[in-house]
Amino acid sequence: MTDSDLRPQTNTKLTWAGRVVTALLAVVYGMSGVMKLRGGPELAEGFGQLGLPESMGTPLGIVELVCVVLYLIPTTSVVGAILLTGYMGGAICTHWRVGDPFFVQILFAIAAWIGIYLREPRLWNVMPIRRGSDG
Repeated sequence: MTDSDLRPQTNTKLTWAGRVVTALLAVVYGMSGVMKLRGGPELAEGFGQLGLPESMGTPLGIVELVCVVLYLIPTTSVVGAILLTGYMGGAICTHWRVGDPFFVQILFAIAAWIGIYLREPRLWNVMPIRRGSDG
């Protein structure tokens, strides 16, 4: 059995679907990070509702943008997905603490993994989706 036998066949449609999901998420996360860096009255109001000091905007924006960049680079995309998942875990906890709904944050974390799973065939062996009864 050769190394090429262990690699899954790439599916162009799945790869492109993953790229589209990834691009859409990158735009949303990127806009969120930039808004945190810019600051402003909307950010102050949102942070106030969450019980966060406005001074956290810049560090959170930088962390979010770094996670997105890592997610977009193919060699670091898995690390980026892990970091985005952790970042969204913090957002979920923050919203949950003040009684806000947090389903959107859960969906974004799941979408990050869907995007990388579809565009990265190496993950198909690590996290296989099985059909039917595989025994």
